[in-house]
Amino acid sequence: MGLFTKIFKKNAGEVSSKNVEDFISLTRVYFQSVIASNLGITNIRFVPDVANFKRLFKIPTQGGRLGQAEKAASRKMLMQDYGISDNFFKEIDGSVKKHCRTQNDVQGYLFMYQGFSNDLMMLMGNLMQWKFRMPSIFKGALRSMTEKTVHDVCTKTVWKKDDVHKTAMTVRQYKERLGYSEQWMSEYVYNVVMLAKKEPKKKTTDENKD
Repeated sequence: MGLFTKIFKKNAGEVSSKNVEDFISLTRVYFQSVIASNLGITNIRFVPDVANFKRLFKIPTQGGRLGQAEKAASRKMLMQDYGISDNFFKEIDGSVKKHCRTQNDVQGYLFMYQGFSNDLMMLMGNLMQWKFRMPSIFKGALRSMTEKTVHDVCTKTVWKKDDVHKTAMTVRQYKERLGYSEQWMSEYVYNVVMLAKKEPKKKTTDENKD
């Protein structure tokens, strides 16, 4: 699997290699760290991504409270390696605080967030196919297009394709229930897209067929 290993090759004197898998994994670590810290969770098996992160980077528990040090470390990594804004974390903090008041709320919340993330990226991939092929040098244009498409998803009521309409409505419902803004969605999608563009293309046998 090798989660996080590419990010911190620089620890061995090499250049950091950022990728989609590590970005999404670090985001999950931050989510779970906030939950663990807020609810006073002591069983590390309840937050598996935090457990993996803690083991890989040998992060000591801060003040005897699981999640505190891991939250700070994952936040720092996301900001330094991916340029994530402070507001991105504030929205996660607010959403978790509102929806995860007891440990019984956690699994349902994480399941809902996973559905939100998956449907959002599938929808954006469908709506922005040709735009994703733009050279990475046009970062400003791609960011603007991402923001416009996210805005359409959050406001447009009629779509030509039934499957697109259905997924857009589902994403909008997730957004309202979880409490995330268009800005948060745009930042998340934009970073995944930019990282995906940098990864080598994997050719399959199907691609070579007529």
